[in-house]
Amino acid sequence: MPIIDFKAAMCKHCYKCVRDCEVKSIMIRDGHAYIMPNRCILCGQCLISCPQSAKKMSSELEKVKSFIKEGRPVILSLSSAYIGLFQYKTRGQVKDALLKLGFTDVRDTAEAAAMATGEYVKLLEKGDMKNIITTACPSIVSLIEIHYPELIDYLAPVLIPSGIHARMLGEEYGEEARIVFAGPCIAEKEKMRAVSPDAVLTFEELKGWLEEEEIKIDECEDADFDERHLGANLRYPVSGGLLTSVETTKTKPDRYRKFYVSGVKDCLDVCEAMMTGEVKGCFIEMNACHGGCINGPATAATVSSFKVKLDLEATLPREPAELSALSEKARAVSIGRTFKNRARKEIMPTEEEIREILIKTGKTRPEQELNCGACGYPTCREKAIAVCQKKAELNMCIPYLFDRARSMSHLVMETSPNIIMVIDEDLKILECSAATEKYFGIKRKEMKGRLLGEFIDTEDVKEVFRTHTNIHSRKVLYPDLKLATLQNIAYISKGNLVIATLIDVTREEKLEHQEYEKRKATIELAQKVIFKQMMVAQEIAGLLGETTAETKTTLTKLCSLIDDGNESEVR
Repeated sequence: MPIIDFKAAMCKHCYKCVRDCEVKSIMIRDGHAYIMPNRCILCGQCLISCPQSAKKMSSELEKVKSFIKEGRPVILSLSSAYIGLFQYKTRGQVKDALLKLGFTDVRDTAEAAAMATGEYVKLLEKGDMKNIITTACPSIVSLIEIHYPELIDYLAPVLIPSGIHARMLGEEYGEEARIVFAGPCIAEKEKMRAVSPDAVLTFEELKGWLEEEEIKIDECEDADFDERHLGANLRYPVSGGLLTSVETTKTKPDRYRKFYVSGVKDCLDVCEAMMTGEVKGCFIEMNACHGGCINGPATAATVSSFKVKLDLEATLPREPAELSALSEKARAVSIGRTFKNRARKEIMPTEEEIREILIKTGKTRPEQELNCGACGYPTCREKAIAVCQKKAELNMCIPYLFDRARSMSHLVMETSPNIIMVIDEDLKILECSAATEKYFGIKRKEMKGRLLGEFIDTEDVKEVFRTHTNIHSRKVLYPDLKLATLQNIAYISKGNLVIATLIDVTREEKLEHQEYEKRKATIELAQKVIFKQMMVAQEIAGLLGETTAETKTTLTKLCSLIDDGNESEVR
């Protein structure tokens, strides 16, 4: 299951996540956003920036609850970022609240940060690396492995603190125990798989669980949560905190210049500077989140990250850690790591292919490339390349869509043979097609702003405004204009407007009337013929009756004469 996914039904034609993703690891298909795992560094910025909350994150909360129900020892490694992000009176209350959820023990990940600091100090003292990039931030490790594999040799071969802590706790509590990490970072969910912790939770999930169980941290007991031996390593979640820990721990001078940088964009700039050789001989603390982990994507913070940083700066210690307070088993775990090139070479389109895409969006000249960034890409050219690589869609260009919509609307209004009018709730004409001039004999610009009732009957339009029900193909005659129309009137809820389209059917109506007159004349003629035929038939019948009677009389007389003549002879 992907760590970050999208709810397709809620994600459409926004592109905000594309704009905010510095490494452009989001692909658009049919208006929906999809994560490209081969480019994503899991910084979680898309989760924060999505205005529709269309992103969803995989959760292992139910898995952790099942561990507790099974009765196993479940040990929680808690990121030191809780110090500034949870609401409490004493830090011991945090531990007590989490123990009430069913955890067997709660330990601060700063224990592992102290181990990592020791390794960074060794690298500084050795001085073999051209640059040293800290590897406490899992998103930065991904950034280098995926997008700047040429800089892999600069990555400090030190495991992330949460990974080190998982190994330390595993050694201390044995195979029966289940180790769970909780922090404000999403990338931990991926990186921790390499060191096999049993589950990873975010602060958001942890706080939600506490609310579900109706546990209020500031009402809990002050459990024993001694972190004094961890010293400045409690500062790791704050940008510059790792540098402070290193500086307070090292005892020998080194040749490296040191600085810290936070936020993916600034980290990209530093990487580019290292690529060109402008930055060299430096020890660089890099964090993907602005201000460090205290400003992570899953903090569930209710206060400003600036206030958190100020509070932590004022309260956290600056002395080195007392590693002797950790068990020998914990200190003996392997904390080294290696890195691999995860970059995937993308096929670059030809100049001709790029130009073809630009032309399709109306950019035939360089000055037409606005580089507005609305699509999510900094330049029109980069967006065209993304379209060629099937990562973006042609219609993501907002100025292009606007121009096309405007030109299509203009085309309809200029060329339609029909009367088209946009009418507001006061029955004023806001816009009309060129054809209105032909029928009403008034210039379009003069019609705009005038009342509809000055030109046609308004009852149908009022009906649509009143009922919000569209009218389709209603025949309406305007004798004064010598005009017959079929009217389509549609209600537009956005803006509370009506669009009326009047189709001229005067010619068809005239032809239909002429056809009706022809049929009527034909029927009358047929009726006359039928009547005449009936009269003839009656006359013929009368004549036939008379002649039949005369014939009968004559034949009867003839028969009588014949009868008389025969009798005489016989006698």
